[in-house]
Amino acid sequence: MLRVGAHTSIAGGVHNAVDEQLEINGNCGQIFSHSPQVWQDPNLDPENADEFKSVSAENDVGPWVIHSSYLVNLCTPKDDLREKSIDSMQKEVDAADTLDIEYVNVHLGAHTGAGVEQGLDNAASALDELDVPDGVTVLVESDAGSGTKLGGQFEHLAAVRDRSAQDVEFCLDTAHMFAAGYDLSTPAGVEETIDEFDDVVGLDDLACIHLNDSKHECGTNKDEHAHIGEGLIGEDGMRALINHDDVLDVPLVLETPTEDGKSFAWNIERVRELRD
Repeated sequence: MLRVGAHTSIAGGVHNAVDEQLEINGNCGQIFSHSPQVWQDPNLDPENADEFKSVSAENDVGPWVIHSSYLVNLCTPKDDLREKSIDSMQKEVDAADTLDIEYVNVHLGAHTGAGVEQGLDNAASALDELDVPDGVTVLVESDAGSGTKLGGQFEHLAAVRDRSAQDVEFCLDTAHMFAAGYDLSTPAGVEETIDEFDDVVGLDDLACIHLNDSKHECGTNKDEHAHIGEGLIGEDGMRALINHDDVLDVPLVLETPTEDGKSFAWNIERVRELRD
């Protein structure tokens, strides 16, 4: 069964994210547990949390992913930022447990001059500080790779997993991969990229795909999302990925823009049209 949904809002209560998902015809999804731009505790009312769980179960909406705060930086060499990042992530995995959400998604962050290897060590050791509840898995997301940010190369993802005692899995973002130099614009490029991910990281640990087209060329490290099939990955690349045998069962979560009269509902329908 094709699992495709989008990042929906918890404004007015976390249960509203499920209602919005149903309105756009999604059957899985992603949320922030609070504003991602600030250090803040998850905004979860117990009654709304119960409704989130019950409505999701009744309508077979899932899996869900909590996306961590944009301020989290697991790679940082700065002690204060590291402690804030670990504290924030602990609250996210606890929120996921409260909501019966399977995954918490996080970017590795930037090493800010400490170097790639030290940054990867920092990220792995930060993950090891977490007390992750049973039934919750941390997903490390691929990055566009600008500046000193890590996660743009599959080797970065594998290194953090191998250096950490946590049972981490992964989320691949198609726009990020494209920006980082993995050419997904052709069926051959999709095949090569998936084979490389399998060789370096392993498809068994791929839990989610952020499905986004790109407004910028491959390898530019520029992260700006486009509507499905209308960016520089394009229809051929998107169709090849959506129908690739190795990822047919991987949930697809959209973070596409709302512009040009097209929103999440349009993009979700587009994904279903491209699925053979």
